[in-house]
This record gives sequence, structure tokens and C-alpha cells, in this order.
Amino acid sequence: MKAFPIPVVAFGPGSQEEDDTLEYIPSPGAMSTFNVPRMPEAIDPAVRDEVLGVLGRLLDAMRAWSFGDPDYPEIDLAGLSAPGLKLVNEALGQGEVSIVVEAGEGRLRIQETVFAGVWRELGFDVAKQQVRDVVSAAPVPGAVGVCARLAGSVGISVPPPPPGVMNAPSILAELVDAAARWKSGDGAHIVNLTLLPLVPDDLAYLDGALGAGSVLVLSRGYGNCRVSSTRLANTWWVQYFNSADNLILNTIEVTDMPDVVPAAADDFGDSVERLDEWIETLRFE
Repeated sequence: MKAFPIPVVAFGPGSQEEDDTLEYIPSPGAMSTFNVPRMPEAIDPAVRDEVLGVLGRLLDAMRAWSFGDPDYPEIDLAGLSAPGLKLVNEALGQGEVSIVVEAGEGRLRIQETVFAGVWRELGFDVAKQQVRDVVSAAPVPGAVGVCARLAGSVGISVPPPPPGVMNAPSILAELVDAAARWKSGDGAHIVNLTLLPLVPDDLAYLDGALGAGSVLVLSRGYGNCRVSSTRLANTWWVQYFNSADNLILNTIEVTDMPDVVPAAADDFGDSVERLDEWIETLRFE
């Protein structure tokens, strides 16, 4: 019998020498899922009825609304009692997405509830006095896109690149051209910075040239995502981080709204069902 011509090498766990300096990527951790909000043990019956009225109107409006229609449901909470407002906030809970909008001389603070596509919107004037308090149902509140567009321009100045900058000027030229040609209904024009040979000076140049817009979005799901509008019209900087807070995907998108921000139609449909069930639960608390 001839000798087997290929050497047999053991493989599998423990068969190979391991480098003591080898670093493993951390586990991504738990994914955010729907959790029923926690409610106080004792609820005043009058406050419960007040809140049930608000949530009932919201649910009826959500059922009657066609997803994506710009005239989305909005329930004003200005007339609620303080205990009623507190209970509404507890009943709706806090979801994954937080948004801050610099709106002219005021500011909007928007928080998605645990029901995807249902948002709490607070508005403040220049003196930081609260002037708006609503709960709305939409893929994303309309003021987010409107304020981002108003603060953007296709005519931004392009500064000369300083020493050390390599590829950023060509990327910036591509983005300026895409923003000038983009129109509503077009697909997103995405530049994936993670895949490009960029040095820190390149990123600093892009950051300075594009500037900060009027909208900042933080999404906490499987890891974290930070979305910020820029001074260039319809242009957004989108950054994804893992659970160890390491940047894993860095993109710039020319679009009306990055896909990571709005709630999806299927999730909104689930929210209608869950809110209905939650109202029934609250009714018999």
C-alpha cells in the first residue's frame, strides 16, 4: 500500500495554536424588542378614564388613516391634567428613536413610543417655554423632513482642501452634484465611507464642508445609529455603532429621509393591534 500523498492535519477546537494577543469582536448584545410599558400599581379611576379617552381617539385615528398620507393623525395633549399627562407618558413608554429638531427660533424634541410609528412631540420657543405637546402617528413626524430641507442648500461653499486631505474633495464634488440633481421620489444616492481609502483629515474636511444641519436622530436597536442632516440639501450623515460603541458603518446619503429613521408600514400595523390590546388592559387595571 502506498503512503497517502497528502499530510493529515488535525483540525477543530483546540487543534490549532492560538495567539495570546488575538482580540475577539464583542458580542452584539440583545436586540431591542417590544415591551409592554410598566404602569403604576394604583390608578385613579378618573385619570384612567381621561387617558382612555385620549388613547381611544388616537387608536380610532390610526385605524382611519392611510399609512404614508402626509395628513397624519395628531392628538393635542395640552388640555390634559398633570396626572393624566403623566399616565399617558407611562402608557406609551419610550421606543428606540429620539429626534431633536432646530426649528427656526425654537426646538422640537420628538420621542418614538414603544408603539412603532407613534410619537411624542414637544415644542419649545426661543425662551425655552413649551408651546407644543402632541402625540402623533406617522412614519416620522413631518416637521423632521421639513426643517431639514429648509436648513439645507445646494449652493454650499466648497473650501479648498488643506494639506493631508486625499480623497475627500472628489467625494464632496460627487455629493454636491447628487444633491443638485436629486428630486423627490428618486432613490437614495449613498456614499459608503467605510469602504473608501480615507485618512482622518479627509473625514474632518467632509465634516467641515457639509456642516451640521437642523436635525439629529438617535436610534437604539441592534446597536446604535446616529443620523444627522447637513447644510447640503437632502444630504444626511448616517453612522452605525455596535454595542461596544465602535463605528462599523459610516455613510453619507442624498435622500429625503434615510430608511433607518421612519417606521415601516408592517410595524405600524402591529402598533395598531398592540395599542388596542394595551387599551383593553388599561381599562381593567
